Amino acid sequence: MRRFLRISPSAFLLIAAVCCFFLLILSACKVERRRSDAELGLDPKQASGRHIYDQYCDRCHAPYSSRGRQGPSLKGIFKHQYLSMSGMPANDDRVRDIVMLGRNKMDGFGNVLTPEQVNDLLAYLHTL
Repeated sequence: MRRFLRISPSAFLLIAAVCCFFLLILSACKVERRRSDAELGLDPKQASGRHIYDQYCDRCHAPYSSRGRQGPSLKGIFKHQYLSMSGMPANDDRVRDIVMLGRNKMDGFGNVLTPEQVNDLLAYLHTL
């Protein structure tokens, strides 16, 4: 003889509500897999710059968003005529100066990065 599991209507509604709640939470998460250097089409210099960015810049500057970070997003930094925070021209010389010497709350990295590493970092920033 077969037995069927009987669930009261209130228990069924509770289970359905919990399932819907978890589905909503999971659907709200927008986690994207980090794309590889090859997928981004980075050359060796840009890939090196991405590694430097991850090591030194990412803690304050997210590459595509400023959400939850102290510094501004660096997305499209060279696609504008002027830097958003300082109003200085958005070119390699100005950004190099900021990286090397620092600005406002940002410490400079002139004693940490070599000129070649800064050039690699700038090459990567041009891809954002």
